[in-house]
Amino acid sequence: MRWHGAYEDANSPLSARLALVQAGVRAVLDSRPPGPIRIVSMCAGQGRDVIDVVAGHPRQADVRARLVEFDPTLVAFARERAAAAGVGDLVHVVEGDASRAGSYAGALPADLVLICGVFGNISDEDIRATVLAMPSFCAPGGTVVWTRHRRPPDLTPSIREWFGQAGFVEESFAAPEPYVLCVGRHRLVGAPASGAPAGGAEASGAVDPDLRLFDFVGNGSLPA
Repeated sequence: MRWHGAYEDANSPLSARLALVQAGVRAVLDSRPPGPIRIVSMCAGQGRDVIDVVAGHPRQADVRARLVEFDPTLVAFARERAAAAGVGDLVHVVEGDASRAGSYAGALPADLVLICGVFGNISDEDIRATVLAMPSFCAPGGTVVWTRHRRPPDLTPSIREWFGQAGFVEESFAAPEPYVLCVGRHRLVGAPASGAPAGGAEASGAVDPDLRLFDFVGNGSLPA
């Protein structure tokens, strides 16, 4: 909860990151063809990145979003924010374990997957496994928006490469100075490269509900 308090400071690095993530969400809503738009958000926190963009967007009525968050206080905050914005029926905030693929049952494949505040708190191996699992989470042409700090050793070049191996093309990568934060946006354009692990996906593209994507490490205090 203390970590999220930085959102109240418009000049904080966290607010700068939020603006970039929201721009990515808005770009997806602007570009999707007519029809429903499915969104899932892992470790959604207060849900500002999805809720604040969906509210008032011309495609608002098309959105069906599932935000998965483990902390009950953050869940309550996000639900109240969605209701106050008039999108409580479109943005569903679920109290659950975002590392479990089963938490997204019925919400996949998604047109947009957000992995924000996650990659800075899990192991390199789990980041790679999560990235390589994303084709099974995404609809054709689906997009992943992700964040990660660039503290040495900077892992973001590897993360961007792993998305390429998983069949994604990079649409944007923002790493504004003087911050250590970055925000990437990748769109699924093909099958994983030969030899890339399937990330727990079945041959049909379905997600194994028992798949565990990652385990949190550290105390969550570093930029994610």
